[in-house]
Amino acid sequence: MFLKLPKNSEKIFWTKHSQMKMRQYRFSEKRVLRILRKPDRKEEGIAEGTIAAMQITGTKKHPTEAWTMYVVLKKPKGIKIISAWRYPGRTPEGARPIIPEDTLEELEKMLK
Repeated sequence: MFLKLPKNSEKIFWTKHSQMKMRQYRFSEKRVLRILRKPDRKEEGIAEGTIAAMQITGTKKHPTEAWTMYVVLKKPKGIKIISAWRYPGRTPEGARPIIPEDTLEELEKMLK
């Protein structure tokens, strides 16, 4: 099954990294946008100046969280989706989300 990669619109911009992670975790464009619109929790993102939004997914027996990291742009006005990932289990509230090392390195390169 191949997922359609999202395309940039007037308000939403997608990085190559976010598109790659969406394919890896099998997130659709609508799923990521739903996390943005109705998050169960919002926190400060790992990268400087970013926001991480989360929705609870999975079942009671196998709980997971779907996370999206984004930044609000001033010019052009809109939102840039930086990354999306699935976390197995539940993260404590207020704690920064745990991101694998390879993903952190990619994010640092992308934001520089």
